[in-house]
Amino acid sequence: MPAASSIKTLIVDDQQTMRSLIRTSLHALGITNTKEVGDGEDALRVLLTTPMTLVITDFNMPKLDGLALLRAIRAHPPTAKTAVIMLTGRADRELVQRAVQFGVNNYLVKPFTTQTLKEKIEAVFGALT
Repeated sequence: MPAASSIKTLIVDDQQTMRSLIRTSLHALGITNTKEVGDGEDALRVLLTTPMTLVITDFNMPKLDGLALLRAIRAHPPTAKTAVIMLTGRADRELVQRAVQFGVNNYLVKPFTTQTLKEKIEAVFGALT
């Protein structure tokens, strides 16, 4: 059971509004150590210099999409064990199946609730304390 306050989270989405919604939900869960970026390239730069516990990333982004980011995370030994939850606006089975093949820990369909986000995070880490 991890303490919510110990989960360092990188939020990756090209829409500022979505990043704010995710951050607000995380803060409501007690996960307050968050950083935000707008695309996969920036996310990879952050991850290579700042260890994170969790990445919540959108599938569709400019420069480096969520699947390419996931593959890059899994390919680098310092980030390979970082938990990744993919966020999508549609329940696209093919995208989700590809993400599973690349090692995604979980996925979340938009729109989501704070409770649903909590359930997805707890499925990865166990009950939050």
